[in-house]
Amino acid sequence: MISATNVALAYGKRVLFKDVNIKFTPGNCYGLIGANGAGKSTFLKILSGEIDADKGTISVGPSERIAVLKQDHFAYDEETVLNTVIMGHEKLHAIMAERDALYAKAEFTEEDGIRSGELESEFAEMNGYEAESEAAVLLKGLGIGEAVMHQKMKELEGGEKVRVLLAQALFGNPDVLLLDEPTNHLDLKSIAWLEDFLSRFQNTVIVVSHDRHFLNQVCTHIADIDYGKIQVFVGNYDFWSQASRLIQKQKQNENRKATDKAKELQSFIQRFSSNASKAKQATSRKKLLEKITFEDMPVSSRRYPWVAFKPERPCGNVILEVENLSKTVDGEKVLNNLSFVVNTGDKVAFIGLSSLARTTLFDILAGEMEPDSGSFRWGQTISTSYFPRENSRYFSHDMSLVQWLLQYAPADEGESFARGFLGRMLFSGEEALKVTSVLSGGEKVRCMLSRMMLANSNVLMLDEPTNHLDLESITSLNEGLMAFPEVVLFASHDHQFVSTIANRIVEITPKGCLDRMMSFDDYLTSNDVASERATHYEKETALVL
Repeated sequence: MISATNVALAYGKRVLFKDVNIKFTPGNCYGLIGANGAGKSTFLKILSGEIDADKGTISVGPSERIAVLKQDHFAYDEETVLNTVIMGHEKLHAIMAERDALYAKAEFTEEDGIRSGELESEFAEMNGYEAESEAAVLLKGLGIGEAVMHQKMKELEGGEKVRVLLAQALFGNPDVLLLDEPTNHLDLKSIAWLEDFLSRFQNTVIVVSHDRHFLNQVCTHIADIDYGKIQVFVGNYDFWSQASRLIQKQKQNENRKATDKAKELQSFIQRFSSNASKAKQATSRKKLLEKITFEDMPVSSRRYPWVAFKPERPCGNVILEVENLSKTVDGEKVLNNLSFVVNTGDKVAFIGLSSLARTTLFDILAGEMEPDSGSFRWGQTISTSYFPRENSRYFSHDMSLVQWLLQYAPADEGESFARGFLGRMLFSGEEALKVTSVLSGGEKVRCMLSRMMLANSNVLMLDEPTNHLDLESITSLNEGLMAFPEVVLFASHDHQFVSTIANRIVEITPKGCLDRMMSFDDYLTSNDVASERATHYEKETALVL
């Protein structure tokens, strides 16, 4: 068990937490949610002891161990993969190191013998003899093969390091597990394994994630950071979403009823306070008016941008024809004889092992790269808007957001139009005058979505648009694309985003593509797809978004 009592933290005038009181109990998985900047990662650091709150205390059960998903991917570069995982249990690792040092001594004294006996006893009590096999099982579940386990961490790629650090946090059955974005860089198979692991985990889990599907699968409770406080809801993310909106609506209805009643009483008092025959009734209503209370509704840190794509004209009969498209990038053949036809009403999710393959395809279709061979043809009625995964080139010149947006707005529109549009995308007041060079990743994404909305295109191409967005922005974009009446071609790592938008799945493979007119969840469970996939890959692979 871990709890926070009267915890408060502020940075200057900005208050993150004020008198937070919360208890996290064993057997539960808490999804810690809140808007960008609400303090999710900061609160995890307070719980772990990495940073101190301005006031308040953090209490952990006696002899309980906290494990944290480390964010420094270079901290263990000189350690082997297997040793890095075991280092997640600091006490066990220290015992192993002392034990090994004793046995390596040239002269083994009587005192050394006594100490080694004590260490062996502690080692056995902590299940040390199973440590390497347990670490190997965790690594395998997260897609790290046996051949890699004795390599040094510095030899691994970034995504592999993240998986090892996740295995490190899970190792040794910690009493409290703190996970900040644990699904980053995981394929679907590894995410499913992690979901199963956490569903069977008997201790306390507190997780921050922007993956709504993951939160729905693993969370028994949602801890919502808003108004400088943390409120706990029983249930998963979808339940919280419904419950919180209902609570907010009830408060608004109660305030509206109170306001209407107050106006009615005030009107009566004004009309009859000077009327002798009604004076008694007016006095009675004054007393009633004084008793009316209004629910205090502070301003929420949670804000939803306005995302709506409106095509200038519908698509015609011919949308897109791709035939035998191939492309090699840095010596790797990422597209191999790719052929497909896009039809009216298609919302196509492109998935597969290689994010480079998907990005390459989008760049070719957007005219930003030439294929090595093959061809593609857009229909005469088609206008496209492209959201690239890498967007820094759009922000290379210093200018205000108003100036930036007006580049893509109709020629007759001016600053007031740009400010109004930016306000709906959460850049209100002085924020609309921000210089583009200081924008965060999420702010740049909202700018790029604004650019797409202004184009009024009938085909949208989006390469991982949910990267850098908070849950509120992801929800708005999700709903905007679901409501879009024309064609969408997209790639995303967000399971729920794909499953709620796509009506067609195209998996890019080494031999071309697998193409099915079905939902993403049906695609994942289709035996027919699994059988055909086996013929497209030389060895068993884990499906990734």
